[in-house]
Amino acid sequence: MVTLPLLAVGILLIFCYWGGRIANALKLPRVSGYLLVGMLLGPSFCNVLPRQLIDDDMQIISEIALGVIAYLMGGSLPLDRIRRLGKCILWVTVFQAAGAFLFTGIILVPTIPFLTELQGPEYDLLGTYLPMALILATISIATASGAVLAVITELRASGPFTTTLLSVIAISYGLTLIFFTLANTFGRFLIDPQAASCFSVLWRTMAEIGLSLSLGAAAGLTLKFMARFVRRREALLMIVLGCILTTCGAAFILKLSPLVANLVLGFVIVNLEVRQHDFFTVIERIEEPLFGLFFGLAGAHVDLGVFSSAAPLAVVAFTARVCGKQLGTLVGSRVCNAPRTIRDYLGLALSPHAGWTIALVIVEMKIFPIGIVSKILINAVIGSVIIGQLIGLPMVKHALTKVGETLKQRRAQEGSLQLVYPKP
Repeated sequence: MVTLPLLAVGILLIFCYWGGRIANALKLPRVSGYLLVGMLLGPSFCNVLPRQLIDDDMQIISEIALGVIAYLMGGSLPLDRIRRLGKCILWVTVFQAAGAFLFTGIILVPTIPFLTELQGPEYDLLGTYLPMALILATISIATASGAVLAVITELRASGPFTTTLLSVIAISYGLTLIFFTLANTFGRFLIDPQAASCFSVLWRTMAEIGLSLSLGAAAGLTLKFMARFVRRREALLMIVLGCILTTCGAAFILKLSPLVANLVLGFVIVNLEVRQHDFFTVIERIEEPLFGLFFGLAGAHVDLGVFSSAAPLAVVAFTARVCGKQLGTLVGSRVCNAPRTIRDYLGLALSPHAGWTIALVIVEMKIFPIGIVSKILINAVIGSVIIGQLIGLPMVKHALTKVGETLKQRRAQEGSLQLVYPKP
């Protein structure tokens, strides 16, 4: 058992590298290998990384990685490209979010009593099943941006499909936070109709989102100003990473959302900075070790005993979510007459469930007066995220390969064009 954080980081990096190599050999994304390595090293298997270490001592790694991921997601929203795909992105985002929310909620409300041990006079539709279904339906909107981004980085994918995919995921961040706020407030009304503070909670949360947007905008403008005095890329990495971490820290102190703030930070840079390409390429130098540590730790959090107790609910929630996103993407694509590649494969690429929603749910579990409800709900979320990472990531790789936007496919296409049209 390793108790020293520095030693644990070194072990995790080395094993995740080889796990990624094995995953690639099996035609799987490297992220899948990182997750499996984390599971093997975690408390449920070899216990090389004890629970105390991954829950507390190494938590800062996850916070740094989430900040970087949010920044990169904001950088995937350049307004010039979004304008070219704007109508398509808007319709597809709205319909895939609505599809996941409605399909998951409709399926879960009548099935939760049969999928869990929550049966008895103390559990009812309005006070238990409907609030649980609302929360699970709301977080089903979010897609695992870090995992998808890791696969895109691995394949060096680029093109209209990749841009649409990243844009839909990034916009879904904000939709998830807003929908979750509304679902949480409505859930409080259902559980305790006498509660008088629900509107104040809603107002406070919406104000939190607005202030997070302001913090991100201020950080982006500050970074843009400081970059005027920076010439070397190594130095640019220092101030970019420094701004990301400072934004995270300020958000935690002010009780705001570091995800939203860094999302806006990346959005400001990609749209207002002339050298915006350099601001994101420098981060690529540290992407791979960060992804390895982040997803390795995510795998280490898996507790097989906890997962098995909510496995049926997790499986049904994940399946309903994927079906809802696929159906919503299909409808949205037809409404805006999107290309066939988006209609056929974007829903698959949105399959991985966002891991950061676990933290979102944990914070609000206090709304349920019966402890077992909270326990089953959070375990179901963890299970859905795990299934989404292990099954959804190969779907992302399959979709990107099918649309032909990987670096290998682009180079092959360029080579074939040169053969057809030889240079004079």
